[in-house]
Order: sequence, then structure tokens, then C-alpha cells
Amino acid sequence: MRAALAAGIGQRPALCFVPMAAELKPNAFIGHSAVPADDELSAALGSLRPIWDQLLSALKTQFGLSECEWTSYSPKAGWSIRVKKGKRNILYLTPCKGCFRVAFILGGKAVEAARGTKMPIRVLKLIDQGTRYPEGLGIRFDVTSPKDLGPIQTLTALKLAH
Repeated sequence: MRAALAAGIGQRPALCFVPMAAELKPNAFIGHSAVPADDELSAALGSLRPIWDQLLSALKTQFGLSECEWTSYSPKAGWSIRVKKGKRNILYLTPCKGCFRVAFILGGKAVEAARGTKMPIRVLKLIDQGTRYPEGLGIRFDVTSPKDLGPIQTLTALKLAH
């Protein structure tokens, strides 16, 4: 096993839309001890704030996901919004400077269903490279334009269906 790891066999590649996970932008609210105010969120997201609002609105109207709560595990981690349906976590939104990150943990059935959709190739690569957790496959990516909303809505539908 050690020889296989030394040769690079069995190692999981970085996970994100950009080539390396290190290139994901940091949380905009690292070091903040309180929930970000609305004006702070707008300042952090910049021109992406309307897309953030559009996504939250679509999650509510299309999927009935109105349970959103700000969470932070420590000031070093920053703040994110957990979108839930009842007690079930559906996705996480993390504000960054000039963009925001979305993260999903998908179960096996949702992953297989995603592979059968007309998902963009970059999202399918994320699924192939995702990190495995006991709860499922973790994927995350930075949202930088309105074109990223379609895959988020598709992944949300698959998560809810499975």
C-alpha cells in the first residue's frame, strides 16, 4: 500500500472548478465573531450579490428550501449559510470576496443520477474527484457567474430526490 501511495496510485486529485483546491477563494468572514450584516455580505460578494439572492430565492420557490441558517465553527473558519429541509442539510453557501462557494454532500444514488444527467463536464469531473465522507461524496465549487446556477439547481434536485 505504501508503495502504491508513493507512486501516486490511489490518491484523490484536488476538488473544485479551478485546477487546485488551494485556488478556491477564502471565506470572506474569517475572523468575524458575529453573523455578517447585510451590508457586509453585499460588500464581500460585490457584483455577485444579485446571483446569491437569486439562488436563495430559487431554492425557496423551486424546492421549498426556506430554512437557511448562518453557521460558523470558529472565527478561523468564517461564516456560511446552511440550507436545510427539516433536519436534513441540503447545501452550504460560503461568501468569498467577489464570489461565493457552494458545497454538497451527495449520497450514492444522487451521484449515480448526476452522472446520468446532462451536467457540465466540469461538474462531472468534480463528482469523479470528490472527497468521500461517511455521509456521502463531497463536492464544492466557487460560483462566479449566473451560468453556475443551473448545476446547483440540478444537484439540489438530485440531493432532494435521493
